[in-house]
Order: sequence, then structure tokens, then C-alpha cells
Amino acid sequence: MGLSEFWEERLGEGRGEVPWAKVLELWVVSRLVTPGSEFRLHREGFDQSAMGDLLGTGFAVAEKDRLYRCLDRLLEYKAGLFDPLRQRWQDLFQAPFDVLLYDLTSTSIEGEGKEIPKAKHGYSRDHRSDCRPGVIALLLTLEGFPLAYEVMEGNTSDRTTLRGSLAKIEVPYGRARRVGVMDRGIPTEEVLTEMRDPEREVFYLAGTPRGKIQQFEKQWLELPWQKVRESVEVKLFAEAGE
Repeated sequence: MGLSEFWEERLGEGRGEVPWAKVLELWVVSRLVTPGSEFRLHREGFDQSAMGDLLGTGFAVAEKDRLYRCLDRLLEYKAGLFDPLRQRWQDLFQAPFDVLLYDLTSTSIEGEGKEIPKAKHGYSRDHRSDCRPGVIALLLTLEGFPLAYEVMEGNTSDRTTLRGSLAKIEVPYGRARRVGVMDRGIPTEEVLTEMRDPEREVFYLAGTPRGKIQQFEKQWLELPWQKVRESVEVKLFAEAGE
């Protein structure tokens, strides 16, 4: 994926004899093989693996404070990381970017989280009302390749996130003919109207709000099914330009 070169160029050397790129490599491999916290990696993950031999370094690479400081260093390169990744996905997998999946999730912050400004009480998708959540918005291709993500305050309403996420994807990739797929709780009628603007050429597939289902259900039941491909049948219904 070219990530080693990307990070070695930007992270440079760490304090002492441990390059920051090696700290990051330890962190990423550990998350993939045996997910856990940075403190768990420091406490037992490094000693119970062969990462020291593979990286050619000692326990200093897994020092607790060094692991945390490495994460801080990554943040400023978040936006720049997706451009080369997108190009690599396109070169290696011919990945298209005309259909994008958008959704949100939340992560719980253990403890009081007083020093985390975005940790605010709100709807917790993992049912941890005892913890302050943070909201994460993610934009993916159909193949699962991430194009962008954003960490938001824990009390952020789903319906307030879409406009900003659309802007973030249009800045680096332009306004192209692409389809956004999302749950019905995410778009507002106002944002959908903006997406229908002919100058933007942004299309969408969104779940229908319950109120509209009740409004049109009888008409839908009377429509015939149409087969569009193997095992896929649809009913086509037109209303107010949709």
C-alpha cells in the first residue's frame, strides 16, 4: 500500500534510537492481530509477540508514553493520508468511487473524559449510558475502502452531519456524478433538496422516513414488481420529482 514510505517521510526519527514509523508499525500490527488498548500493548502485547525481532528494536518501541505520543503525531497527516490511499486502491483494485456508503457510529470513553472536549453525553449506539460517547462518521466505497472519516462530539445529531461530510468529499475529489447511500435517519429534507441540485449531480439512495411510508404505503402495494436482475425485483414510484 506504500504506507511505510508515506509515514517514514513524515514521521522522521523518534527520541533516542526508536523511529516513530516503527512505533506506528507496532501499533497497527497489534491492532490487526490482537486488538487492545495502547496500555495493554505496553503491558503485555509486545513481550508476547515477535514484533521486537521483526522490527529490529527493543522494548523502548512499546513504552506507554511513546505509543500515545505517536498517535498525537499522526493527527496532522489525517487529511493527506487519504489522497495516496485512494490512488493506490484505484491502481491495485480498479476501485470505483461513484457509489459511496455513509454511516455513523459511536465509541464510549471510559472514565469521566474531562480532558476530551468531544466526549459529551448523547445517544450511545453500544448502550453505554454510563460513559460519554464520541461520534464517528465514515465514508466508504462499496468495496469497503475508506475515503474519509470525522470524529464529532458525542451529542451530535445524525441529521446534522451529512452536509459537512459531502463538502469534505467534494473538496479533494470534486463534484462528480456519484451516489450516496445512507440510513433514513441521516439526511434531512433540506440537505436532500441541495443534493438534487442539477449543478451538483449528486444522487442518493436513502431509507424512507416512517411518516412517508405510512403516507404512500397503499399506493406502493398496488404497484407491480419489475425484475431488474437475477434475484432483484423493484417497484418504481414517482413523487415530487423523485
